[in-house]
Amino acid sequence: MKHEEYDVLNVEGGSHIKMWTKGVPVETEAKQQLANTAKMPFIYKHLAVMPDVHVGKGSTIGSVIPTLGAVIPAAVGVDIGCGMMAAKTTLNASDLPDNLGPLRSAIEKAVPHGMSPKTRGFKGRDKGSWDTPPTPVDAAWAQLKDEFDVVCLKTPKLKNTNNYRHLGTLGSGNHFIEVCLDEANAVWFMLHSGSRGVGNAIGSHFIELAKQDMRTHFINLPDQDLAYLPEGTQHYDDYIEAVGWAQKFARMNREVMMQNLIAAVRTVISKPFETHVEAVNCHHNYVQKEHHFGKDVLVTRKGAVSARAGELGIIPGSMGAKSFIVRGKGNADSFNSCSHGAGRTMSRTEAKKRFTIDDQIKATQGVECRKDANVIDEIPMAYKDIDAVMQAQHALVEVVHTLKQVVCVKG
Repeated sequence: MKHEEYDVLNVEGGSHIKMWTKGVPVETEAKQQLANTAKMPFIYKHLAVMPDVHVGKGSTIGSVIPTLGAVIPAAVGVDIGCGMMAAKTTLNASDLPDNLGPLRSAIEKAVPHGMSPKTRGFKGRDKGSWDTPPTPVDAAWAQLKDEFDVVCLKTPKLKNTNNYRHLGTLGSGNHFIEVCLDEANAVWFMLHSGSRGVGNAIGSHFIELAKQDMRTHFINLPDQDLAYLPEGTQHYDDYIEAVGWAQKFARMNREVMMQNLIAAVRTVISKPFETHVEAVNCHHNYVQKEHHFGKDVLVTRKGAVSARAGELGIIPGSMGAKSFIVRGKGNADSFNSCSHGAGRTMSRTEAKKRFTIDDQIKATQGVECRKDANVIDEIPMAYKDIDAVMQAQHALVEVVHTLKQVVCVKG
């Protein structure tokens, strides 16, 4: 069935699927995953599919999954609360140095990134002593610690995770920090990260519990990664509490990194400047209770952003491609959602096979960033055309600012 804004995929024995994917290719395997998810008995109304949709674990990335009476931990995923933060400054393009290398180096030193970041110079950090004054990390952790202690009472194994140590760190993969210019040449800072090691531990733990519950109760699923936790059970209550905390951690993690990023830029650019002239901090891998079509339901956005009427969000392209600050239109059929990016067209392994360092250098021309073999999997050609993605969701959001990066730090 066709619709002016979206296509409808009808699933035998399941809910129907509304897809904002006109003009954007969708893999056959992704359609099968969508159909599997639509067959779950607790889907409320329909699934909403964003134009950046692609194959994920169990359910597709780029999905909005509303549920009544259950939650699917693998749909939320292990990068709980992953999302974006952007802040406009009073700096202009002319205020940036001609050589952006030192600026990138300063950012890389200020924000731990990559695998297993160090503890930023602290000694005996977990014992409460340090060799430098308390930092934004400590202030943020003070707001998170008490609730985390409650979560750990119910799930003790979470205490021995990278929680405090990972606060204020970027991580790896497609996580990044960028210095961007908008259409008026104003300078923006933008970053992408989530709940890091502790979020991964929470997600992995409850995904496995859900799978165990399915086996215990002999529940057959179209995909074991669609294992769910029914409302009213202890596992459900513990998960909702833990995932809520992880989403707070993720938001504060981005805030801490933004503070440290701004401080790093001030060491390179001597001109005084203000930040947060406009600012956005939004999740795109998360679950929360919302009101839709007359009922309170759980909405899982697996690679999707909330786009209520007037709400600001961020839709990044790939490294070398433009990004967008958008304002939601409050489209009810999409459960007030939009895409979380361009969406991959191929796996990381395929990208590394297909492209070379020379391809990466050409694709990121004009951007101060890594251009080595270890970031080829993030080459712009491994992603969908961001302009086509934006056109496909014109009924969901309007563009407020168009950003183009000049510095990119990859995890």
